[in-house]
Amino acid sequence: MSTLTQDSAPQTPAAPPVSGRDRYFDLLRALAIFRVVLYHLAGWSWLPLVFPSMGVMFALAGNLMARSLKRPAPGVVKGRLRRLLPPVWLLGVVGVTGMVAQGWAPDPYWHPLWWWFHLAFWILPVSEPPYADGLPGVHGFIGADWAVELAGPLWYVRTYIWYVVLSPVLLRALRRMPVLTVLAPLALAALLELGWLAVPGERLAAGFTDFATFGACWLLGMAHQEGVLKRLPRYVVPSVAPAVALVGLWFALSGDYGQGHDLDDMPFAQSLWSVAVVALLLHLSPSWSQWPPRLRRWDGVIAFLNSRAVTIYLWHTTCIMIASTQWDRLWDVVFLEQHAPWLLESVWPVLALTWLLVVACVVAFGWAEDLAARRRPRLWPRSGDVGRAASRS
Repeated sequence: MSTLTQDSAPQTPAAPPVSGRDRYFDLLRALAIFRVVLYHLAGWSWLPLVFPSMGVMFALAGNLMARSLKRPAPGVVKGRLRRLLPPVWLLGVVGVTGMVAQGWAPDPYWHPLWWWFHLAFWILPVSEPPYADGLPGVHGFIGADWAVELAGPLWYVRTYIWYVVLSPVLLRALRRMPVLTVLAPLALAALLELGWLAVPGERLAAGFTDFATFGACWLLGMAHQEGVLKRLPRYVVPSVAPAVALVGLWFALSGDYGQGHDLDDMPFAQSLWSVAVVALLLHLSPSWSQWPPRLRRWDGVIAFLNSRAVTIYLWHTTCIMIASTQWDRLWDVVFLEQHAPWLLESVWPVLALTWLLVVACVVAFGWAEDLAARRRPRLWPRSGDVGRAASRS
């Protein structure tokens, strides 16, 4: 990937400071969030190939983490966790309360104290928090197994926390051995894929897999901030990244890639494809301090998606489930069933309803992000909140 050697490479220079927001990164984050919502609703297997949202989100977070680590590491780690956890706690309060109201209780086959101990993962989700499996839906409001959908996004929170905690060590390794450090997660993903490394326990195995799948993307984000990518000859990334992507695509196609079985089910293929696309996007990085004329009209939407990114991500699966349940009720309208079944089967009205519900969740729960950022809570974010949040990160 690089012409740099591990021992003879000079100290990596820090990237020059950038004043204000990098609008290019804001655009990538907004696209990633929108794509995640669309994918979880439509389930189109080609969407992660067009834009690997999770890899992009981890890369942007790694970039911001490296930028923040110019300050003492303990304070930075504490600050990043403080910014993330209050919205998660609010999700847990609403979700766990709803689960208990529907009869969720300690498993009779386990000691009750074990159940209560697992609930602590809703406070610090270093592992998957428990949730009620098989709950009935609320008639006319939300479908069955809603708790599974509500807890679904928390894998990202768990993986993000581990990246944040380990980032001071990862950054030191990246500065000393940039190539080996970026390749290490890919090697770990390959070992897991080939069965040469067995991780005991379902929770531990899931954590290792997610860490390995997107670790190289996080590290590429850090490398971009540190100036490592700028030291490479300009032809390296455009030459190597497509080859890596093709290998990832080959692994995916050999693993019966298709509808209902896509990159999310193929960690190694996901890791290769994501790191290749992320490398190209960071290589292109134009570092916009101002919006290009054609994108200025989207400033408000992009600012909204960035300023409430955590809230949108945490609640979007629940919004999708509610929107789908409400839309399915229209099948009871005989006229629509007989004359417009194409409309009832379309994902686009459900997508529009989903985003209306997402906006409602932003109004209802988004203030937790303001508290986490030590801002005055607001029902509706202001575009300036994004810039202030970045300056304090």
